[in-house]
Amino acid sequence: MSAPGAGTVRVIDRTGIARLVEELRGQGYRVLGPTLGDGAIVYEEVASVDDLPAGWTDEQEGGSYRLKRRGDEAWFGYASSPHSWKRLLHPPDVRLWQARRRDDGSFDLSEPPPAPKMAFLGVRSCDLQAILVQDRVLRQSEHPDPVYAERREMAFIVAVNCGDPSAVCFCASMETGPRAQAGFDLALTELIDDSRHEFLLEIGSAAGAAIAEHLPGREAGEADMSRADAVVATAAARMGRRLDTGGIKELLQENQLHPHWEEVAERCLTCGNCTMVCPTCFCTTVEDTADLTGDIAERWRRWDSCFTLEFSYMNGGSVRNAPAARYRHWLTHKLASWYDQFGTSGCVGCGRCITWCPVGIDITEEVEAIRAHPQPHGSSLG
Repeated sequence: MSAPGAGTVRVIDRTGIARLVEELRGQGYRVLGPTLGDGAIVYEEVASVDDLPAGWTDEQEGGSYRLKRRGDEAWFGYASSPHSWKRLLHPPDVRLWQARRRDDGSFDLSEPPPAPKMAFLGVRSCDLQAILVQDRVLRQSEHPDPVYAERREMAFIVAVNCGDPSAVCFCASMETGPRAQAGFDLALTELIDDSRHEFLLEIGSAAGAAIAEHLPGREAGEADMSRADAVVATAAARMGRRLDTGGIKELLQENQLHPHWEEVAERCLTCGNCTMVCPTCFCTTVEDTADLTGDIAERWRRWDSCFTLEFSYMNGGSVRNAPAARYRHWLTHKLASWYDQFGTSGCVGCGRCITWCPVGIDITEEVEAIRAHPQPHGSSLG
């Protein structure tokens, strides 16, 4: 195991993680990481390691999420959060500008405030890959989003290699995990047994190396790296789901009229939960508001979903009236036409869309149902 573009791989203990949080906060970063809240593990501000979910894990299945106690005091012993880091880099609500009327009738125009310095602690490999996917869409495209680009520039990423995938995880088959390969400043692998609680520390950037200089620890030996490799290998073997990506783009694009879309629609509530929890979905709408006096006007950008009728509304009505058409659009865009637009899949195998679907629709099962009985010529969808 070697860190990309870095030197020595080190081992730090819990004191080292506490020092990491202190160092990041001391350098002006708002540290955000896993905490317990609202019956889930959520990403919120971490003032100290006491805020981490020590000894807690998550139990996930289609349409089901539960917290439960672990048999140890691992700090990162869970699979994924209902939150994703998207909400911090591509916030659900952004005020694009505000116009305030002056006494002389002219207006003061204010734009979004500067992006804060944020340090993300505990970024799973699937979520790290999702950030890199959104980089392609919102940062590296012909028309980059300035809000995302500025927030991304100010973000420091501490990845944590996954050791506890859930029953809905399938990142191994998407080649997006469970080990973080690139895109991080620092990466940790939690090593815990009856006598030790340590972390293998890899350095992925110059900024990460500068922080690592302040952390107490020792140089990693072969035994330490073997333990870390075993954690990742065990996680890869324990994936709860698998998605066959062979020829998936052609499969979905050639089966636009497959009758299975109607079968999914009989269960789909078109609630948009899957798009809200997905770490790569990026669609938004714009709303203009004004106060009753007409003195203050604002323009807001808010997350939107392709599952709403209004999302595809054109003159005369919505282009995708039927739930089947909306689910087909989401799945086909995510796994097929995303390649045409951005050169990569829009899915990273995190499984959130399965867990947080109220009726437990499973993206891996729906693809396999079409793959098992392809029907390029079917009946039209409404």
